[in-house]
Amino acid sequence: MTRDKTANDISDCLKQLRWILGSYRAGGFAYWEYSPRIGEAQSAAVNQTEEKLSLLNDELTGCTRCRLHSGRNKLVFGEGSAQSGLVFVGEGPGFDEDRQGRPFVGRAGKLLDKMIFAIGLERPEVYICNVVKCRPPDNRAPQPDETAACSPFLFRQIETLCPRVICALGLSAAQALLGNSLPISQLRGKVLQWRGIPVICTYHPAYLLRSPTQKAVSWQDLKEVKRLLMT
Repeated sequence: MTRDKTANDISDCLKQLRWILGSYRAGGFAYWEYSPRIGEAQSAAVNQTEEKLSLLNDELTGCTRCRLHSGRNKLVFGEGSAQSGLVFVGEGPGFDEDRQGRPFVGRAGKLLDKMIFAIGLERPEVYICNVVKCRPPDNRAPQPDETAACSPFLFRQIETLCPRVICALGLSAAQALLGNSLPISQLRGKVLQWRGIPVICTYHPAYLLRSPTQKAVSWQDLKEVKRLLMT
């Protein structure tokens, strides 16, 4: 047996083990943490990421860069793990998010929580944010000038987190990240790229609530997200 074949066999076994453990957790097994002496360098890197995100949040405080600020109750920056390998990007805050200052906490947020759990993760283990940080009137899609004003902060969030995979939830997120005007039906089902990071586009949870028949299609996208995380 050659050294290369042995290495490949070991790699395959490790991938299978990660899938199994992910399935166990998705099936309801209690989550446990195993942290064998996290090195000082790793701990410092996490702290640095959290500090950068905090400074970026502070920079947005009181933002008046676009018209959306006029109807804002609370700015919704984003939340989640500072060392997450997966970032979900949505469109913009809704009613509940605007009141609480947190992303995806309404009905669509509850569905997103289930989507995250279905791939063997929990909400605190991923990072969730939106293209725009203030609620558009009547939950409409962000307009191009609003996206242009806010997307640089989204890009800095992602650059700071440096995830392994980005999942774009809905058309506004996909177009903001990819810079094109293709419909979501033509963007999903592919592994695209944002500055070298794989991007998987899928339907927004709010759309899935209105069109539950598309959940099976979205599940295929989520399985691709999980596959990329495991590679």
